[in-house]
Amino acid sequence: MADLTSNLAGIKSPNPFWVASGPPANTAYQAHRAFEAGWGGLVWKTIGDPTPNVASRYSGLTIGSRRMAGFNNIELISDRSPEANFRELAEVKRRWPDRPVIASLMVDTRERWHEFVNRAIDTGVDGIELNFGCPHGMCERGMGSVVGQDPAAIETITSWALEAASVPVLVKLTPNVTDIVVAARSVRRAGAQAISLINTVRSITNVNLDTFTPEPDVGGKSSHGGYAGPAVKPIALQMVHACAADPEVGLPLSGVGGVATWRDAAEFLALGAANVQVCTAIMHHGFGIVEHLIDGLSAYLDSKGFASLRDLEGRAVPNVTDWSRLDLNAKRVARIDHDTCIHCNLCYVACEDGAYQCIDLVDPAPHGLPPARVADRPVPLVREADCVGCNLCSIVCPVDGCIEMVPIETDRSALSWEQYQTGLAAGTISQIPPQP
Repeated sequence: MADLTSNLAGIKSPNPFWVASGPPANTAYQAHRAFEAGWGGLVWKTIGDPTPNVASRYSGLTIGSRRMAGFNNIELISDRSPEANFRELAEVKRRWPDRPVIASLMVDTRERWHEFVNRAIDTGVDGIELNFGCPHGMCERGMGSVVGQDPAAIETITSWALEAASVPVLVKLTPNVTDIVVAARSVRRAGAQAISLINTVRSITNVNLDTFTPEPDVGGKSSHGGYAGPAVKPIALQMVHACAADPEVGLPLSGVGGVATWRDAAEFLALGAANVQVCTAIMHHGFGIVEHLIDGLSAYLDSKGFASLRDLEGRAVPNVTDWSRLDLNAKRVARIDHDTCIHCNLCYVACEDGAYQCIDLVDPAPHGLPPARVADRPVPLVREADCVGCNLCSIVCPVDGCIEMVPIETDRSALSWEQYQTGLAAGTISQIPPQP
């Protein structure tokens, strides 16, 4: 069985699954429940000066039958006193000495950062996470994402925390920036030990078309909030990769944003994360999901012959490159498995109206194809010579594996856009190469 032990900047945990800072990590009671269920670590809900919250606080985006595909919140940091939070942090560390507990902090002045870092360390926590990501409420007060959007402020405030810290310091970054690498480099310059990313995305999920107030409704008004859940995973993956691939960042990464299954976690790890943090999926399904996360990731590692997480970490990083380095002459085409096709013809409609018109509806008999499930109904057939390999048909197909994208050998040598531009300048290439 593969070793699931993770190591983030020297903070070791029995598995890579941490409870992220948020409502599931608000009290000692919840921390005990999380560790009893099997979570590897926990980042406490952000501690600062007690902040009153509003009612209501959450809204969700439902896509088809999937509820909470996206999740919006306008909840702020802990509304409990620092005294209560630090007391319970110490209680949790006494009971669970082998599980890393991280204190998430957010205050304003240098003196307050020193005070809160020292108070957190006195509880026995394994690390400090600086919350530079909250996109609502706190940023209007000069904290949260307003810090994460300013590299100079990131560097300054991180250095304040490091002046008092004797445990690893993680910086949690906001995705609400033009280039996450710029922010991440400032974390490295400040001397922090790791980066957590991403925090939530600034958003409005929906509008009530009777009251014309977005959700969540607070006395007939609403506010932009922080977007999380499965819908933000692609954004988080891109930003994790960008930081993992940049040699000037060079820090361990904790991946956050839309992790709900072991596959999600494996993708974050493959793109450079050392562990993952989970919040929205716990709010949806409870702490018990960690069993499925552990079992699924363990089985996957075993199936690949990987001995530990280290064999997976960063494995996909070199396979993401700039568009200008992709091979213009690589060719893939769509092939339909007519034995599993249900003849809904969504592939034909998508290709005909939204793509490149290379799927025909044909009488199956003359083409040697199985008859349609509905008598006399035509079946879709790809004209491979005209297929540009865009993938749209395989994406819209409701039957898993029915449409496969198959690489095709050609007599063309690999040619990137960079190489094409060089050849154009040298006169060895005179025009854009045609589609293979």
